[in-house]
Amino acid sequence: MKYFLLFIVFFHSMLYSQNRTKIDSLAFYSKLASENTKNNNYREVLLFTQKSIDYCKKNNQNEAEAIQTYKLGKIYFDLNLYNDAIELLNKSIFLFNNISKKPNNNVANAYYYLSLSYIEKREYSLAEACLLQTEEIQKKLKSKENADQITLQKGILSKLRGNTIVASDLFNSIISKAENRTLINTKAEALYQMGTIEAENKRYNLALNYFNKASKLNNKTKNLNQKSNILLALSMVYDKLSDKSSAFTYLKKHLNLKEYIILANEERLRVNDYKTFKESQRKHEELLLEKENKEKEKNDKFSKLISILAIAIISILSLLSLSLYKNNIIRNQTNSLLKEKNNELIAAKNKAEEASKARSEFLSTVSHELRTPLNAINGITHLLLEENPKKSQMHYLSSLKFSGNYLTNFINDILEINKIDSNKLEIEYITFNLKQLLGDIQNSLKEIATINNNKFILKIDSAVPENLIGDPTKLSQIFMNLINNALKFTNNGTVSVIARLRNHQNDNATIYFQIIDTGIGIPEDKLKTVFESFSQGSVEINRKFGGTGLGLTIVKKLVRILGGRIRLKSVVGEGSTFSFELNFKVDTKPAQIKSKIKSYDSSLFKNKKILVVEDNKINQMITKKMLLNKDMECTILDNGEEAIEILKNTTFDMVLMDVHLLGINGTIATQQIREFDTKTPILALTAISLNENREMLLSFGMTDVITKPFIPEDFYNAIAQNFSNS
Repeated sequence: MKYFLLFIVFFHSMLYSQNRTKIDSLAFYSKLASENTKNNNYREVLLFTQKSIDYCKKNNQNEAEAIQTYKLGKIYFDLNLYNDAIELLNKSIFLFNNISKKPNNNVANAYYYLSLSYIEKREYSLAEACLLQTEEIQKKLKSKENADQITLQKGILSKLRGNTIVASDLFNSIISKAENRTLINTKAEALYQMGTIEAENKRYNLALNYFNKASKLNNKTKNLNQKSNILLALSMVYDKLSDKSSAFTYLKKHLNLKEYIILANEERLRVNDYKTFKESQRKHEELLLEKENKEKEKNDKFSKLISILAIAIISILSLLSLSLYKNNIIRNQTNSLLKEKNNELIAAKNKAEEASKARSEFLSTVSHELRTPLNAINGITHLLLEENPKKSQMHYLSSLKFSGNYLTNFINDILEINKIDSNKLEIEYITFNLKQLLGDIQNSLKEIATINNNKFILKIDSAVPENLIGDPTKLSQIFMNLINNALKFTNNGTVSVIARLRNHQNDNATIYFQIIDTGIGIPEDKLKTVFESFSQGSVEINRKFGGTGLGLTIVKKLVRILGGRIRLKSVVGEGSTFSFELNFKVDTKPAQIKSKIKSYDSSLFKNKKILVVEDNKINQMITKKMLLNKDMECTILDNGEEAIEILKNTTFDMVLMDVHLLGINGTIATQQIREFDTKTPILALTAISLNENREMLLSFGMTDVITKPFIPEDFYNAIAQNFSNS
């Protein structure tokens, strides 16, 4: 009897276990959702699909969770609940991508229905982006599933954007296909859309023809929404043709069908049922969140306990260490210890200097090495833009060009700071016209001022001497950074640049400069840190306005090198004022300012023979293509030794010599070429590093220097200038 009772208990526990497994399973919930779909009981469909998702989460079935989330999003789409559909479809895409980055049909379908939802929400840019994602994934999968539907949606988007020519081509490509069971609905929609285009163009007979064909195909489907749209369109066309009887008949059919559709939709999911489901879902999420918070609270308490124990142990160890340290000082308080400590300080100082030097050399090397691939990026972008790209590609190429220019400026800023910190920057003392310099800067920044609707005012004291002796290049850098910032952070305001003479004695002049804007201003707690490297007012400012955070660092260092001190006053919402004072020598002789060649005569390039010495294959290809585009002949070599030999026997109009080559570098190769050829222009192509400068390269016999990554127009200008000088 005892064993019999044990058997009964065991048997019942097995049945309960099996029953539990049967009830609480993905297959069970999916089956219930499917059955309720057939019965149009969509409240239960939503409930059991959500239970499927919860089950997958609980059991870490990630792929199944992604699939069920997609299904729930599709159900919302079918119920015309587009906000919920967009949320769930986006979530399913995120889950699929977390599982695998490989393309699959589920992600493609999610993007497809996401695009349809955005169309219904009239968010056409997002709809187009999702449709492109669908198409891209299907291309990778070599799948033609939904190809006609995608073409249809592209046509609808083109029509909504007002491009009826493209839309008509897309719709006609579907209409021209042979009729089959899977294409009927899509073809009917294409006919309907063509009818609407013809109706908009007041070609009512053609529109009527398209609508009748669409209606005929629609009769073979169960698409009631499409039928309702066709009936309404027919009514409107007959009204335009003054056939009021037919117009009224089709309008009545449309209204009756529309009423039926509304009632059918209400039958599928009543408003109260939807609210009840969303409320239960909200409560369920609150319970989960409460559970997570309790778990987090438990973990926090444990972490606090660990922290307290760690602090206690560290305190004990610190006290022991302090005691040992004091005893050690007492035992070793002699002259030899002082001497030893002094030596340690000297060693630490040397290490700090070496570390600073290593940092500068490292950043310089990184900046230098980045220029070669960046030159390839900028060059290829320029070539692609010159080859009449498609309109759809222009956005990507423009973005690539912007990113390349941004990185170029960023690298230049890093190199500039390293040169200043490493005392590699030399101050020039040449004659320049301050009024002309500031006027040129104002002209170059007028476009930026116009974009933000700013007034750009330049006020120069008439007492400021015409010709000053100083470093106009570094002064230009200071003004370009400060004015550019002022224009960027000001909208519908005023930016003023003021230069006043403070003192003029003998041949010395002290000039006070101010850059004043009425922009967003800088918080008081940020005034001391804005001049630090990579620092901006806030993360929000960085995200909204961009920038590297190096401009003001460079300004502060350059002003200091020129013998001044930058000052800043700012009030949030009212604007900022940057000011500094510099001393200049006054030149009583007329200033002779060299102007750069800003344009070139393309006829100079025709049939010129150019030798390119470059060991980077990509840069070889880019340089050759840019030369060929201007009708120049190009020969490529990848080392200096071959360049020396070929120039002994062959005449070229110009040599473009990369400085860093395998074997002998470009400077040594140029030096050896000048032993037998002193006339052929040799232009250095280099990503100038911390230890390079123009004068050093010219001392080896090079005619001119082109810095990588080069701007195409500057590249052609340099070549044209040296052709005209040779």
